[in-house]
Amino acid sequence: MNTLPTDVAEQVRSALREDVGAGDVTANLVPATQRAQGRVVTRENAVLCGQAWVDETFRQLDPNIRVTWLVQDGDPISAGQKLFEISGLARPILTGERTSLNFLQLLSAVATEARRYADAVAGTGATILDTRKTLPGLRTAQKYAVQCGGAANHRIGLFDMVLIKENHIATAGSITAAIEAARRTAHGLKVEVEVESLEEFEQALAAHADIVMLDDFSHAGMRTAVAINRERGRPVKIEASGSVTLETVRDIALTGVDFISVGALTKHVRAIDLSMRLEFA
Repeated sequence: MNTLPTDVAEQVRSALREDVGAGDVTANLVPATQRAQGRVVTRENAVLCGQAWVDETFRQLDPNIRVTWLVQDGDPISAGQKLFEISGLARPILTGERTSLNFLQLLSAVATEARRYADAVAGTGATILDTRKTLPGLRTAQKYAVQCGGAANHRIGLFDMVLIKENHIATAGSITAAIEAARRTAHGLKVEVEVESLEEFEQALAAHADIVMLDDFSHAGMRTAVAINRERGRPVKIEASGSVTLETVRDIALTGVDFISVGALTKHVRAIDLSMRLEFA
C-alpha cells in the first residue's frame, strides 16, 4: 500500500497561488453559471499517479465539482485511454485545468520511470531507490510517485537517516570517526557511508555502518565488495550509486547489491502527455 503524503493540500494551495494569483481573468470571460463536463485522456502509455492532487485542486476551487476516476494510482494506462471524467461550473474547471494536469503529468512520469527501472531488475533481489534530487516543494509527491511505480524511497530528507559522504569524512578525519560521531549524535537512526574504493568499503564494514554505498564502482568492484561482505558473520546492506541507466541497471543488480539508487527517477523525468477535453452545457 503506497503512503499518500500529508502535505497534498499544501502543495496544491501553493500551486494555485502561483497560477491564479489575484484571479483567473480569462475564465471570467465565461458566464458564472455556465456548466461544463469533460474528460482527461492520455496520449501515451504510462503509469498513473496523482489522483489526490487532481481531486484537491478542484476541491479547493469548488467542492461541488465532481471528478470520477476510471483508473487508480499505480495502474498502467494506454495511449487514448480516458483517465477521469469531470463536471461542474465551467469557470473553476477551466481555472484548475493546468494545475491539476501539471501534477498528474509530472507524477505519472515519475511513476512510469520508476516502473521501468523496477521491471528491469525484477527477479534479482535488488531494490530500486530514489534520491533527494527532487523538485523543490514536491519531494513527498515525487517520492509517493516512485512507490506507485514499484520502486522504494531512500531517506526523505536530512533528518531521518545519516548519510556520510566524502566531505563529512574529510571533516571528521576518517570513516571510523564519522560513524562514531553519528552514533553519538543521531541516536536510533541508520548510518550509511558512501565509499569510493574497496579500502574505504572495508573501513566502513569495520566501523559497523548499517549501509554502505558504493559510489561509481565498476561491476567487478561491486562483485568483490558483495563477496567480502558475505564473508562476514553479519553482512551489512550494500547500495550501488552513480552512472546508473536503464541499460546498466540489471547488470548492476546481478552483482548482488541490495539497493540501487537512481536520481533519474525524479530529476530526469519528461511529463506525460495528457489532454482535458470539455463540453459546455
